[in-house]
Amino acid sequence: MKISELARRADVTTKAVRYYESLGLITPERLANGYRDYDETDVRLVREIKALHRLGIPVEGTRPFLECLAAGRPHADDCPASLAGYREAIDELTERIEALTARRATLITNLNAAAHRGSGVIPPTHPETGGESYLTLPADLPAPTDNGAADHLPGTQVPPISLLNTAGKEIRLDALGPRRTVIYIYPLTGRPGTDLPEGWNSIPGARGCTPEACGFRDHFQDLLEAGAGRVYGLSSQDTDYQNEVVERLGLPFDMLSDPALGLADTLGLPTFEAGGTRLFKRLTLVIRHGEIEHAFHPVFPPDEHAQQILTWLRENPL
Repeated sequence: MKISELARRADVTTKAVRYYESLGLITPERLANGYRDYDETDVRLVREIKALHRLGIPVEGTRPFLECLAAGRPHADDCPASLAGYREAIDELTERIEALTARRATLITNLNAAAHRGSGVIPPTHPETGGESYLTLPADLPAPTDNGAADHLPGTQVPPISLLNTAGKEIRLDALGPRRTVIYIYPLTGRPGTDLPEGWNSIPGARGCTPEACGFRDHFQDLLEAGAGRVYGLSSQDTDYQNEVVERLGLPFDMLSDPALGLADTLGLPTFEAGGTRLFKRLTLVIRHGEIEHAFHPVFPPDEHAQQILTWLRENPL
């Protein structure tokens, strides 16, 4: 077939076909008159190049996949070199995401600084704190005890649960990839001017979600450098509420919303009730390759927990 027909059937331009040929990714036969003669194999190769390129794999990076087909494999990703190509593309995308996340955090910080510059507004205090800032913790905060509620988690497969994040995307928890994902799970974050459940300060492990989030914010870049591929906060609060927290605190990472506590029910995570509402108990999961590598529970004090995670990552490098 002619190049125009190949381009039409593969839904690419003739210029793209010539480019693939210049890289040696397709090698059509030559007729006696010198014209190129493409066949069904070339159509399949061009379609494969196009599909992989849409996934973010550079055109030159599709070579191992095409060689896998040329070796007689039914699928382009049946070969070890193809899997390595996937991993390389994933790592490149992760680096780009991390760079964009850092830029987003800087923009949020600049926005908050510009919005409050010269306003003279003093951050409000929370009614539950007795006049103290909602960012601080009472000196007599009761510590939770270790009752073994998370001992079964290390080595457990993560269930195929998808949760909505504050960027509006569904995140599949069992498909987070080979890099370590840190998910700190918390009951709920307070908001200035909004009442917390009655007796919140007296419930061991309940108070401190905002200081904990600020700790992960402040150590975010350190956590990435220590080997965390991504960081998420997770609670049963809805995404709109979580978005307010992300913006107000300038968090450089997204939150995950699990209003039905599906993760708790599936994995047997510890929960408690306050104000007639079932909530997650505070704990943190380190997930890798769809498996829980480590679980931190109980978490105390919450404002120092990000540093505890950072220390563990540094002591347990991959």
